Amino acid sequence: METNSIETRKDKKSGPNFIHQIIEEDIRTNKYGGRVHTRFPPEPNGYLHIGHAKSICLNFGTAEKYNGLCNLRFDDTNPAKEETEYVESIKEDVRWLGFDWGEREYYASDYFERLYEYAVKLIKKGKAYICDMSAEEISTNRGTPSKPGIESPSRNRSVDENLTLFEQMRTGKFPDGSKVLRAKIDMASPNMHLRDPVIYRILHAEHHRTENKWCIYPMYDFAHGQSDSIERITHSICTLEFEVHRPLYDWFIRELEIYAPQQIEFARLNLTYTVMSKRKLLDLVQNGSVKGWDDPRMPTICGLRRRGYTPESLRAFSEKVGVAKRENVIDVALLEHCIREDLNKRAIRVMGVLNPLKVIITNYPEGVTENLTAINNPEDESMGTRQIPFSRDIYIEKEDFMENPPKQFFRLSPGNEVRLRYAYFIKCTDVVKNQNGEIIELHCTYDPASKGGKSPDGRVVKSTIHWISAHSALKAEILLYDRLFLKEAPDEVEEGKNFIGYINPDSLKIITGFVEPWLHDAKPESKYQFERLGYFCVDKDSSHEKLIFNRTVTLKDTWAKIIKKRIGK
Repeated sequence: METNSIETRKDKKSGPNFIHQIIEEDIRTNKYGGRVHTRFPPEPNGYLHIGHAKSICLNFGTAEKYNGLCNLRFDDTNPAKEETEYVESIKEDVRWLGFDWGEREYYASDYFERLYEYAVKLIKKGKAYICDMSAEEISTNRGTPSKPGIESPSRNRSVDENLTLFEQMRTGKFPDGSKVLRAKIDMASPNMHLRDPVIYRILHAEHHRTENKWCIYPMYDFAHGQSDSIERITHSICTLEFEVHRPLYDWFIRELEIYAPQQIEFARLNLTYTVMSKRKLLDLVQNGSVKGWDDPRMPTICGLRRRGYTPESLRAFSEKVGVAKRENVIDVALLEHCIREDLNKRAIRVMGVLNPLKVIITNYPEGVTENLTAINNPEDESMGTRQIPFSRDIYIEKEDFMENPPKQFFRLSPGNEVRLRYAYFIKCTDVVKNQNGEIIELHCTYDPASKGGKSPDGRVVKSTIHWISAHSALKAEILLYDRLFLKEAPDEVEEGKNFIGYINPDSLKIITGFVEPWLHDAKPESKYQFERLGYFCVDKDSSHEKLIFNRTVTLKDTWAKIIKKRIGK
């Protein structure tokens, strides 16, 4: 796969993507009576991830754009891997992203009886047969793209025998794996998917909706197209790997002589430093590499939500990525850019100190606390201001002080003056160390005439730092999340290695810091910008007794800098 060029990611309004061009032509020619009806068809065998978010936005967004409808349909044809938990999580994710399917919540299992009848129809037409070979034998006999497959010894069974055996499969007469129903197409076809594909298999497992009513289940390729037809979908939008399945999709529709939707394929989303495989995501959960499906390091929608991503940012990301016809890899920095853009407009600015160093302002009166005015969001004046307490003892970041600084270090150092955000100018007069020579405290003086951080006499102060009043600071657990993988393409595993080996050991650091006192009542999922540090979200497990903040993203936006450089701004 190749990485998209920067130019394709500029923040410009673009014309219709190729899928919308197809739809607009269909509307113009009155195909499907001018209707647009899409569907989002997830398998309820795991939690949705950022790639599904793109598909959700495309399917529901397309329906919205053309005043059409979009169904939510669960492809629940494999009871061995499906759970009601996943169904509920998927519905929650779709709603959270801002979409509504109304009364159109469907399941492939709704159509099991009808799909069975369709299979019987194919048998009666001589287009399907019961095969006794094992899955391994079927795979071996399918051949290769350059070598025709070998026909099953059961291929020429009579229609009556096939009907009888299929009915016996349904009633549970045969064990798992002993027989399958296969379409009778062409074992020499250059398209491997047309070499007598399996339509039904035996699976004695309890289904999350139909329980033990069925012991045979349709394969995805059979259930999907027919479900589209039953629901009278106009445009069945799939990811690119289903392009080679389209001739089979059309073959079933044609042989069954039923309503024909149009399948259109687009490139799935691939992100750097990320895995998208449900199997690999499940491995991460089961082996304890992460703390669950909603771990903020996961690319799952629930994980991104817990980390502090907003539905608006994910929708904006999907729009910027666009719809491509070929596989590509998107830089994860674009996703981070989208959340920064969104939170920059909506997040209240607060001050937090993550690596505290105590400062005593020796000429400030003891026992006095004054309230200073701080701006909640300079991007939006309507968000107002807040009061922050200031006192003699404060905390600053350790990184904002150096005892022996280099020339270009303009923050606090002995004899140097800095501005405290919204407060005063201070100058370091003394450094206090412990027996090990470690700095544990600074003594400073302040200029009372510089209240609000304004220069009283025009003197220049080159640095502004943030701080927290020690007497009113709230202790908080801060979870610093970074990318889960060290390797840009963790799916590209070296021989003898596993993708788990590329996990970043520093993807999570847990520290104790201090935040402003009014955050005591901060609600879970509330988003804030910790000034100079990044964007943070209140974790769902946070409480009055224990404040917990997840770092959503740092303030540094490499993607925006790259874009500006490329377009000459």
